[in-house]
Amino acid sequence: DNFAGGGGASTGIELALGRSPDIAINHNPEAVAMHAANHPTTRHLCQNIWQADPVEVCAGRPVGLAWFSPDCKHFSKAKGGKPVEKSIRDLAWVVVHWAKQVRPRVIILENVEEFQTWCDLDANGQPDFSRKGETFKKWVGELRRLKYRVEWRELRASPLGTPTIRKRLYLIAR
Repeated sequence: DNFAGGGGASTGIELALGRSPDIAINHNPEAVAMHAANHPTTRHLCQNIWQADPVEVCAGRPVGLAWFSPDCKHFSKAKGGKPVEKSIRDLAWVVVHWAKQVRPRVIILENVEEFQTWCDLDANGQPDFSRKGETFKKWVGELRRLKYRVEWRELRASPLGTPTIRKRLYLIAR
């Protein structure tokens, strides 16, 4: 579970697979502490996702599922007209890094629906919507170049019992 927060995604993984994820990574000590309380059998790494070497972290073991929920606030329409940061928007490139390094059988990414509009920023720190979706397409292309079949859907989880009506993007690469 990369970008592990309190452990909601890991709880879903546990319900689906019958066990908690082996590893959870987040740079925030409070998030890691909360995740550890909810998933005590998981190995927790409190560090920047880019500093976690996938080969070292996985210690030669095959990776069946790698879950990524990179920060979404610099894509979300809820942020309004405030400038966004390229370094935050580019966090999803870590997915390609993991795909190259440890070849997970399945990769899942969860984010806001606007993630599909990922593009370069203009001089004012705003998305350059004349290039809407270019970076997203390049990112998906990199996964496909690595021989992953990539599919995505926008879904509302509220019909499944979650207390939110927000639409989310779920991307699966196999």
